[in-house]
Amino acid sequence: MDPWLAVTRGDVADYVNTLALVYLVLIFIRIILSWIPRIPYNRWLAAFLKFVTDVTDPYLNLFRRILPPVRIGPGALDLSPIVATFVLIIVSSLLANAIRG
Repeated sequence: MDPWLAVTRGDVADYVNTLALVYLVLIFIRIILSWIPRIPYNRWLAAFLKFVTDVTDPYLNLFRRILPPVRIGPGALDLSPIVATFVLIIVSSLLANAIRG
């Protein structure tokens, strides 16, 4: 018997929710990394930081085009991760509920 036949709609919906959660964690890591000044070079850490940036920036750039940074004195506050997080939560919930039926 093929193990792929035992996958139900609920399993696929749970998988979608898990993927959204992992992506939310990556976005959160990206936000935290933007607050930390440059970390001394470490090959493994640099590879991890590049991975997080490469994975999250295409999605965040969609919202950065629409929502410019808010100027606060000499700095700026990027609100795109907040909007992107809300959109991801809403869309993943709607998609998972649609899959469940």
